[in-house]
Amino acid sequence: MRRNFNITFLILIVVLLSNAFRRGAFSDPMNWLMGELMMLPGIIIGLAFHEFAHAAVAFKLGDPTPKMQGRVTINPLAHIDPVGLAALLFAGFGWGVPVQINPSNFKKRRRDELLVSLAGVTMNLVIAIVFAIVAKILYMTMGPSFLSGSVGSILWMMIMYVIQINLVLMIFNLIPCPPLDGFSIISEIFNIKHTEIYWTLYRYGDWILIALIIFGITGRIISPCVNFLFGILSSFII
Repeated sequence: MRRNFNITFLILIVVLLSNAFRRGAFSDPMNWLMGELMMLPGIIIGLAFHEFAHAAVAFKLGDPTPKMQGRVTINPLAHIDPVGLAALLFAGFGWGVPVQINPSNFKKRRRDELLVSLAGVTMNLVIAIVFAIVAKILYMTMGPSFLSGSVGSILWMMIMYVIQINLVLMIFNLIPCPPLDGFSIISEIFNIKHTEIYWTLYRYGDWILIALIIFGITGRIISPCVNFLFGILSSFII
């Protein structure tokens, strides 16, 4: 993501939380807490590596801005936005601290901005594949008996969450709506940054995205895509 989230997203979190309470999502707080704790590693890994990828690619392409701001690191403390983390835990979507770049430092601006935009979602896909391989190795070496035990089942669930969460982050960020990476990718591919429609969408992007989330449109996009990709990786694991 390229821009900071503002008060409109705090409003969205409140709306989604109220809906969750009405659905009885927190009727069993202890069970809910255990589920959130098992998801936490996947969330931290997904957000931190997503933003690190943006920073590392921008720095590699000649922009020192992320390096000067301490963003070319996998340390989660450099990338985790507390509000974005809470949003992912409580509301099902979230964000890290956006990486700031200075495109004027790029040699080929349009190409390099596209590569920076693609870096985050590509990293999420790579992490999902890597942890699918880890799961495969674990399944082959430890066997179903270990994975059905108390320790093994928790470990297995955490790995599955890492895969799922990274797929969710990838698909969510590919939605072509500002401030998501998908909008930057489309903008560079079709070279629309100098058009009126680009700036109109950019100006009202936060509200458009909020509407898409509240009315469940993002869910209709994300769920089938994630289920399809997770099904492919699952068939490889077992």
